[in-house]
Amino acid sequence: AQLKGYQQYERFLSKIVQDTLRFVDINQLEIFLRRNIPQIYAFKTDSSEVSDEQFESIYGVSEQEAVEHYTNKFARYRNNRRKARQESMYRKYVKDPIVTEGIRLDTVMTGGDGSFIYNYVQTINTRPRLRKVDIVLSGEIYEIGKKIYDVPRSEPLTFYISSLATLADNKERYIFKIVERQAEANTMSYVEFRTGKSDVDVDFGNNRKELGRVRNNIAGLLDNKEFDLDSIIVTASASPEGKVASNNALSHRRSESISRYLNTFIREHEDSVIHEQGIMYDENGRRVTAHRPHISFISRSIGENWDLLDRMVDADSLLTEGEKSLYALHAELTDPDERERAMQADRTYPYLRQVLYPRLRAVRFDFFLHRKDMVKDTVHTTVLDSTYMWGLKALANMDYHTAVKALGSYKDYNTAVALLALDRNLSALEILQGLEKTPEVNYLLALVYSRLGDDTKAVEHYVRSCRQNRSFVYRGNLDPEISVLIKTYGLNQEDDNEEL
Repeated sequence: AQLKGYQQYERFLSKIVQDTLRFVDINQLEIFLRRNIPQIYAFKTDSSEVSDEQFESIYGVSEQEAVEHYTNKFARYRNNRRKARQESMYRKYVKDPIVTEGIRLDTVMTGGDGSFIYNYVQTINTRPRLRKVDIVLSGEIYEIGKKIYDVPRSEPLTFYISSLATLADNKERYIFKIVERQAEANTMSYVEFRTGKSDVDVDFGNNRKELGRVRNNIAGLLDNKEFDLDSIIVTASASPEGKVASNNALSHRRSESISRYLNTFIREHEDSVIHEQGIMYDENGRRVTAHRPHISFISRSIGENWDLLDRMVDADSLLTEGEKSLYALHAELTDPDERERAMQADRTYPYLRQVLYPRLRAVRFDFFLHRKDMVKDTVHTTVLDSTYMWGLKALANMDYHTAVKALGSYKDYNTAVALLALDRNLSALEILQGLEKTPEVNYLLALVYSRLGDDTKAVEHYVRSCRQNRSFVYRGNLDPEISVLIKTYGLNQEDDNEEL
């Protein structure tokens, strides 16, 4: 009955015309075009490609009216009505749609009394920390779209989840680490200066924001509980306009000016910290003088920063390839002043001067630090492998995707456990084959080979695991793959007799 309804609906759909050209009387239209608009009719035998623009330039309103005139309007109207009625006709013919989603029916068997017995397998995807599942069965029976019976709600069936995560090795894992006494940090800042000037003007350009970012970095290093700040190298650069000798000297003065500015900031910062701490006394009642760290400033200059300009021009998306080639031609000049004069004649020079040059007046800050209370240059130690322990925690919570993400690169026993939990059996097998054949490894190999359909190897590894560790005799009943092996091949019968 269901298939008959679909067949009737398909017959209705077959009557709907998709090609609207079928409603046009082509013969009469061709006669009209040949007599009245020969330039369009000539396209019929034109073997060359005709673009839409060419056709539209000839095909005007009058021609569209001609097509409309030779169109069977009644047939088109009837066809449009069929299209509009598709949904209602579907409901008319297909009273009982075939359901393809939301059902699972593996086997149907009829009982001796004419009743139906349904056997099927229900797979449930577990979520992290899921320990048990209650299954409730209910449903409805329909015939030709009409419900004829309600399947009563059953009592809950409780299933306790046996997780492979219980087989994980939960030992802490450590990694070897070399701790260096010295440390470095750096940052770049685009400090703007007035033409020919080296004084730091906080209110000029974007200096307040740029210098504020540098001050915040330094304050963070000064307040760091792990490191002491030793020295700061301040390296300034200049843009190419003007004489190279003057720019070299100017950038050096700017470096010294910024060093003085930041040295003043450090003293003010330390004064504020000491003020917040208040006056302190030792156990003998003597006033304790607050420690002021000595931080060295080293001023350096690289002069005109042509290397940075070359990289910026090469990466600039607004300059054409021809303009970049002309710039590269000037770059062959070895005298910086001569190169700058040659560039001034190019039409791109105003763009370079206004947009790229300001970024060349940059200041690089290199911070050198050392670990507090550490005398040796290096210390060799072991620390807990946080990534690995994160993976173990995810494995214990049955969050297997996270576990594989964390443990994947280690390719050890726990990685294999996580892969097996996701049914990635071949990847797990590759790891297990390279490990020492402990009872746990043999048990996992038995599980893998059982899933892959190799019962001989599965039984072999399971028997080995039980001989190595008798607890696996009882564990085998918890995992479906091993339980099937035990029942099929009559394993562990000696242990059962001993219990009797």
